Amino acid sequence: MHVRPLLISLLICFSFLRIPLHGIDADSGTWSNWRGPLYNGSAGSDSSLPSDFGPNHGITWKISLPGASAATPIIGKEQVFLSSLDLKASSDGKRGTLLAMCLDRKTGSILWKKPAGSGYRPEGEGYEHQLDSKSNYASPSPVTDGRRVVFFFGNGDLVSYTLEGKEEWRRNIQRDYGDFCFQWTFSSSPTLYGNKLFLPVLQRNEKVHGRGKNKAESFLLCMEPSTGKTIWRHVRPSTARKESLESFGTIIPRDGQLLVAGGDVLTGHDPDTGEELWRWGTWNPGHKQEWWRLVPSPVVGSDLILVCAPKKAPVYAIRTGLSGTHSGSNGLAWNTADQPNLSSDVPTPLYYREKFFVLSDVRKVLSRIDPKKGKMEWELNLPGKYKWRSSPTAGDGKIYLMNHNGEVLVVSTEKGTILNHAKMGDSYDDNTRSSIALAGNQVYVRTNKILYCIE
Repeated sequence: MHVRPLLISLLICFSFLRIPLHGIDADSGTWSNWRGPLYNGSAGSDSSLPSDFGPNHGITWKISLPGASAATPIIGKEQVFLSSLDLKASSDGKRGTLLAMCLDRKTGSILWKKPAGSGYRPEGEGYEHQLDSKSNYASPSPVTDGRRVVFFFGNGDLVSYTLEGKEEWRRNIQRDYGDFCFQWTFSSSPTLYGNKLFLPVLQRNEKVHGRGKNKAESFLLCMEPSTGKTIWRHVRPSTARKESLESFGTIIPRDGQLLVAGGDVLTGHDPDTGEELWRWGTWNPGHKQEWWRLVPSPVVGSDLILVCAPKKAPVYAIRTGLSGTHSGSNGLAWNTADQPNLSSDVPTPLYYREKFFVLSDVRKVLSRIDPKKGKMEWELNLPGKYKWRSSPTAGDGKIYLMNHNGEVLVVSTEKGTILNHAKMGDSYDDNTRSSIALAGNQVYVRTNKILYCIE
């Protein structure tokens, strides 16, 4: 038997195989969840991406949308999935109909559109306060594993469809576990990982605007993707108070763990049981701040986990590989307390090409950080009067971000210079919230009224 030729043949065959670890392959030119195939805001390949485009040039296709949403487009191999709101189908013109949409990736044509909402209304006099003026129930991003797509909405509706648009199952998390206790519209996105579906509900422990209940628990939920049935529910305690208990971040998987930020702490959990493996905190000593809701999700890179404290507070870099409970400098690699421009209230940071990138919406600055020292390597003052709050994404040496007015910046990752400033939204838009998705050699920009595909 010729062992060496056989071995060489096998190696060649395996070199061409692309085996996804958890659902869609990171190198298949997809954007399967709101932070992308690597869960850090970066594209899963080095495909060439465009920088020269605008609302009237460089566009492959565009489609008008039925309503605004902060949900990021989710890109499968052949389809684009969108959460949306249809105000025209609403009886009062305000609440709208929740939609699950699927588009053809090549043409932008609608393959299917489903009214996904159950019409569930929380009990109590504070129902109308559940919808704040800056958001709506369609704000969470859907997620796909290449076999199905799961949509979550801020009223608690969780719905799974096949890629062909057949409903697999549905449930309402508020109906199952009690009405949410949030000051603002709940908008965490679900996570598919290791053939499990995860959702965090980190909420305050007392009624707010007459809604919810006192002694409400914050918890992590794990479900079977094909049926929606609960596998486990893990109560996640915190000594934070009032709004500081609330988190709108998403569970980030990393190295066989689930990373969760909220309630003034960062925790790691076992995906099979929900058991808390470690905890670090707090960025709120003495829990003096009662109004520090958390929006950014954690991001991992260079053996560090970045977590952003709210408002103008610092960014903290926590070492991976922790176990047990830690606080202060124990487990902390560095923080940006001496660099006030390095902070983020809303956008989740980006990790790309062994660098962290932090978008400070409160300072209007984009910065690159050296992970080893935690020091800024360059910073870019952002133009215009509108807030830059979409979470930055990157590929092909370029960073993509968008402000509330639908203005898109393309920035060089090496020099921090602006390569393009494209005004993709309407003149008077003031609440564009979606992040930009990258898949293959395509860029997807969602404004309040239009989805653009650029390549």
